[in-house]
Amino acid sequence: MKVNATLRSEQGSSASRRLRRAGRVPAILYGGTQDAVSVTLDHNEIFHALRKPEFHASILDMNVDGKSQKVLLRAVQWHPYKPQVLHVDFQRVSATEAITTRVPLTYLNGDDSPAVKLHQQIITHVTTELEITCLPADLPTTIEVDLGELDASGNVYLSNITLPEGVTYAGTEEDPVLAAALGRGGAADDNGDEEEDGEEGESAEGSAEE
Repeated sequence: MKVNATLRSEQGSSASRRLRRAGRVPAILYGGTQDAVSVTLDHNEIFHALRKPEFHASILDMNVDGKSQKVLLRAVQWHPYKPQVLHVDFQRVSATEAITTRVPLTYLNGDDSPAVKLHQQIITHVTTELEITCLPADLPTTIEVDLGELDASGNVYLSNITLPEGVTYAGTEEDPVLAAALGRGGAADDNGDEEEDGEEGESAEGSAEE
């Protein structure tokens, strides 16, 4: 995926406001062995690019005044109530240096799981993205999570899936829950247990009275 940028020399909030009024977005490019540089982007182009999930988890080709380099999207600042991009941060990447970033999760086969088909439960996606470390060439645009075997009131943990080759988990939680099955099936089981306990208690009391 490509990003077109232009070097900018004017700095400060006033200059940024003028750029935004002209349909441009101020941005910064940093990292690697080069100094950080300020650039501008076309607002409509970056606005529509940011709506694509893969744009947030891909190595991008940034063209700065005719010179191409590999970058990774790092941060986006949005207007608090307008559909407007205010500022974007990009980081240069090297093919030989590992990067740490967040990648979205894609959940598959949830409707075919026993939790949904047999117990009419609802599957909650506890985690929507995962922090990983890998070389740029190994960076996946998404990580798939198969829910086809999820049973009633069960959980899918990170340890239950296989990460793509060359990718390691970089989060702080040891084995996070990715998805959980919840809903009417679990509630019904709980009520049933309580009724059985009550019946046993009444029988025991009746025997004691006799």
